[in-house]
Amino acid sequence: MNMNKLLHAKERGSAMPLVLVAVMILLAVGVGLLSLGYNSRIFSIRTVSDITARCAADAGLTKALFEMNEQLKVKPWNDSSLPLKKEISLPNCDAVYSYTVTSGSGGYILQSTGTCGQAQRTVSCTLKLQGPFEAAIFTEGQLNLNNSAVVDWYNYDENDPSPKVGTNSIAPGSVTMHGSAIIKGDVAVGVNGDTETAISLANGAVIEGQTIALTEKVELLPVTVPEWLELLPSGGTIEGDTTINNSAKYSGIDLKKSKKITISGDVTLYITGDLILGNAAELQIEDSSSLVLYLGGDLEGKNSSAINNDTKSTGNLQIYGLDSCAVMQFKNSSDFYGVIYAPNTDVVMNNSATVYGAAVSKSYDMKNSGVFMYDASLRNADVDDEAVRFVVTNWHGQ
Repeated sequence: MNMNKLLHAKERGSAMPLVLVAVMILLAVGVGLLSLGYNSRIFSIRTVSDITARCAADAGLTKALFEMNEQLKVKPWNDSSLPLKKEISLPNCDAVYSYTVTSGSGGYILQSTGTCGQAQRTVSCTLKLQGPFEAAIFTEGQLNLNNSAVVDWYNYDENDPSPKVGTNSIAPGSVTMHGSAIIKGDVAVGVNGDTETAISLANGAVIEGQTIALTEKVELLPVTVPEWLELLPSGGTIEGDTTINNSAKYSGIDLKKSKKITISGDVTLYITGDLILGNAAELQIEDSSSLVLYLGGDLEGKNSSAINNDTKSTGNLQIYGLDSCAVMQFKNSSDFYGVIYAPNTDVVMNNSATVYGAAVSKSYDMKNSGVFMYDASLRNADVDDEAVRFVVTNWHGQ
């Protein structure tokens, strides 16, 4: 009996170290798991804070870019007071952002900092001015090149990107090219568009460059008549021979057969109604002169009419179609030097004359044997041009 008790006591004594070892192991594992969970939670909090801080910095960049483009709408451009904000709250979280825009040798430098808790992230970029004529021809919808039409370019530098025509549309046949039409450059269709269906080539039509789908929609900004021009009294409707050497506002132009309007000097016109050039009528821009035309109605150039830019500088003839301008139809009897920006307008070139410049429109229809020569120098935009905007380049974050 005593022997059995002694044996049981010895067994209990030998088991105690094992129990203690097990307890210590479980305690160590528990402490390790607790530490792992704590560290994981701290890591998660820091990660979330980092992500939120980066989101705040990106939000600040977006806001600053928006403010720069809003400021750009006020003509003439004034950069004496550039956007500057400090500790603006990001909605629905505890993050804040601050941003500055400064003028540098390469343009405007935007820097935005986001803060969330102890995390802070900064993004910066250069703002580049981008004009409306990055492409030779760009449309919101249909782009049609008829038999033997050609799109080429000039005034380009060796390192310039290839010329491009394009559309925001992804509908079948958005870009249609008929027999022997040639585009000596790239063709772009709308975001995620299928180039095989959105581009239609018939009877030997050729695209010498790439066919691509846009990664983001091209925003065609609306045109607004300058307030000073809109407030001018109307000069009525022009029907006969006249010389214009001062900026003015007219209710319309209905130029009769073989009549001529001469633009002498730097002139800006606002035509609230239609502009009609009768048979063999002419709108002439003299050498060393220029015309900026805001058109509220439609434009119709009848047989053998002409818009002659004697300067042969495309920037010296700028035609802007307002939202109420539905159609521009040209039957130019001579080469056309100028730019057309009319996002809500159907543009038709009915002749075989050569067009030098660039065009943006709702749709564009080039008839048989037409030639379009893109002036690549039009990519060099100015802050006081119409439909310009700042875009982000050279972005980096930390």
